[in-house]
Amino acid sequence: MGRYKLLACLLGGALSCPVQAQAETDGQIVVLGEELPVPPGTPAYGSVVITRDRLTGSASDRLENILTDVAGFQQFRRSDSRSANPSAQGATLRAIGGNASSRTLVLLDGVPMADPFFGYIPFNALVPDRLGAVRVTRGSGAGAFGAGAVAGTIELVSADRTMLPAIEASAFYGSNDATQLSGGINRDLGNGYVSLSGRWDRGDGFWTSPRDQRSAASVPAAYDGWSISTRAVTPLSDDVDIQARALVFDDDRTLRFAGADNHIEGQDASVRVISRGPWQVDALAYVQARNFSNIVISSSRFTPVLDQYATPATGLGGKVEVRPPVGGAHVLRMGADVRRTSGRMQENAISAISGNVTARRRASGRQTVAGFFVEDDWVLGPLVLTGGARADRWTIAKGDYRSLDPVTVVTTQSDFPDRHDWQFSGRMGAVYRLSEAWALRGAAYTGFRLPTLNELYRPFTVFPVTTLANAALKPEKLKGIEAGVDLTPVTGVSLNATVFYNRLKNAIGNVTIGTNLNQRQNIDAVVAKGIELTSNIRLGQVSLGASYAYAHSKVDAPGQPSDGLSPVQSPRHAASATLTWAPASSGASFSASLHYVGKQYEDDLHQTALPDALTVDAFARWPLAKGISLVGRAENLFDARVITRNAGGNIDLGTPRILWIGLRFSQ
Repeated sequence: MGRYKLLACLLGGALSCPVQAQAETDGQIVVLGEELPVPPGTPAYGSVVITRDRLTGSASDRLENILTDVAGFQQFRRSDSRSANPSAQGATLRAIGGNASSRTLVLLDGVPMADPFFGYIPFNALVPDRLGAVRVTRGSGAGAFGAGAVAGTIELVSADRTMLPAIEASAFYGSNDATQLSGGINRDLGNGYVSLSGRWDRGDGFWTSPRDQRSAASVPAAYDGWSISTRAVTPLSDDVDIQARALVFDDDRTLRFAGADNHIEGQDASVRVISRGPWQVDALAYVQARNFSNIVISSSRFTPVLDQYATPATGLGGKVEVRPPVGGAHVLRMGADVRRTSGRMQENAISAISGNVTARRRASGRQTVAGFFVEDDWVLGPLVLTGGARADRWTIAKGDYRSLDPVTVVTTQSDFPDRHDWQFSGRMGAVYRLSEAWALRGAAYTGFRLPTLNELYRPFTVFPVTTLANAALKPEKLKGIEAGVDLTPVTGVSLNATVFYNRLKNAIGNVTIGTNLNQRQNIDAVVAKGIELTSNIRLGQVSLGASYAYAHSKVDAPGQPSDGLSPVQSPRHAASATLTWAPASSGASFSASLHYVGKQYEDDLHQTALPDALTVDAFARWPLAKGISLVGRAENLFDARVITRNAGGNIDLGTPRILWIGLRFSQ
C-alpha cells in the first residue's frame, strides 16, 4: 500500500482501507475498479465510513436507514422509501434543514445522484448489497462537484470484484405480505470483470394513518419497485482501467389514500477512466434521465385534486481530475467539473367537487455549474496539511411558469430572467499525530448550493398549507469551522469527537407569510453548532459502533417571527448504536441496532411538533449449508410509534414493526 494511502488509513481511525488486490502499480497495491487513493489530508475533515459488513447486515436493507448510523444524517421526514413521497427524500447533515432538497452531495462512484429537478435522492435504487463502502463527511467541502456540498458529502463506492461472489441471490418474506427478491452474477471477463444485479421488492404496505384518523378511503402505504444495475471494469494497460456503469429503476407507491399514487423512474449511465501512473487521472462522464408523477387526493372529499402527471428531468456532466507527480511529501489535485440539469413539471389542478380540470400548469428551467478546483495535501512528518479552492460559474436560465384556466382560457405566464455569477469557495485543514494513540485535527471551509428548479418555479400544496415558489431565490452559502480529536488507545478501538460551528447564509426555507400560506424564501442565516461523537470497538467476536450528534441549530433572522427558533425538521439530538456478535468459526452473525431522534418541528413557527422517537432493530444470519444462510430481520422490534408528519393534529406514522425471514445464497 502506498505511503500516502497508508498514512490516510492510519490517521483516519474509522476509515477502512482495502486489503485485497488484483494489481500492483509502482509498489502500491490496488484493486481493479476502485477509485484513486484517498489523499492523506482527508482525515482532517472527520470522515466516517460504513463498511460492507454493515451494509449487508441491516434489518431494513435500505440505504437511507443504514445512513442513520451516522448521527446527524436525516431526510426531510422520518419515512423511508416505502412510505415517503420521493420528492421529500432529500439528504442533509448537522440539522441545517428547512425544506426537502438535499444539502448533502450524494455521489455514486463519483456521479451526483440528486434528482435534476427536485433535488431528492432515489434511495430506492441505491441497493446496499451493491456497495463496498460509504464515506460520510459532515461539513462543507471543495473538490470535484463541490457546488452542492453545503452540509457535507456522502460518497457511495461500488463493491469491487474481490467483494462479490460469482453468483448471489436472496429471497425474503415479511410482514404485510411483503417480498424482496435480489440476485447478481459477477464474472471475470478477460483481465477485467462484469457485474449484473437486480432487486425487486413490494408490499401491501403498513398504515401511516392512526386508527382514529382513518376513513373509508384510507389505505396502507403499498409499494412496488425494482432496479437493475450493471458495472463493467477492464484494464486498458498496466495502470489504466475503464469503468462503465448503468442503472435503471422504477418505483410505485400509494400514500395514505386510495388513488394517491406516485411513480418515479430513472435511467443512468456513466463511464470513468482511472490512470494510476506517474500522472494520476480520474476522468468521468455521465447522463441521467429521470421522471416523477404524483396524484394528490383531497383529505375531505377523497377525490383527486392534483395530477402531476410528468416531471421529466435530465442531468449531464463530467469531471477531469489530474494528480501530477510533484514528488515526496505532496499530493496535488487539480481539475474541472461541470453539471447541467434541466426539467419540466406538468400538472393539472382538479376540482374536488366536479372533478373537472381547473388549471393546467407548467414550470421548467435549466441550470449549469462549471467549476475549477485545486487541492494540495502536504505531509510533514506527524503533521499533514491540506487546502483547496474552487471557482464556479453558475447559470440559471430558461425559467418559466404557465397556468391555463381551461374554462376562461385565461393564462398566467411568467418568463423569468436568466441569472449567472461566479462563486468562490475553499477549505483547509490539518491533522497532527501526537502519538500512536492520539491525533488532533481542525478544518475551515466554505461552500454553496444553487436553489433547485423545484424551489424556484413549482408551487405545491400539502393540505391545508400551500407553499409558493420563488424564482428570485439566491444561492445558499455556508462558512464553517470544526476541530476534533481521534483516539486509538488499543487495537480495535477508535474514539472520535468533533465540535463544529456552521453558518448557512441565505438558507432556503418554507416561510409562513399568511394563514396556511408559505413561500420559499432566503432566510438571513441558519446557525448550527454542536458536537459529534463516534466510537468503533471490536473485541474478538463482538463489535460496537455508536454515534451521537448534538446540534444547537437556530434561525438568525432579526425582525422575523422565526428568529431564534430551530429550522424546520431539525432535531437537536440524534444517536445510534449497533452491537454485533459474529462467531468466527460458525460464519453466523447477530446484531441489534438502536436509533434515536429528538423532538423536531413541522413548521417554521413551531406551532406543531414531532415528538422524539426510539426504535430498535435486529438482524440474524445462520449458515445452513455451503453458500446458503438463513436470515431473520426485525425492523422497529418493539413497534414504537414514530410520527413523521403533523399538520394541525392530522398525523402520519412511520415504519411499524416489520418481521422478515429469508434465505441468502452466494457461491
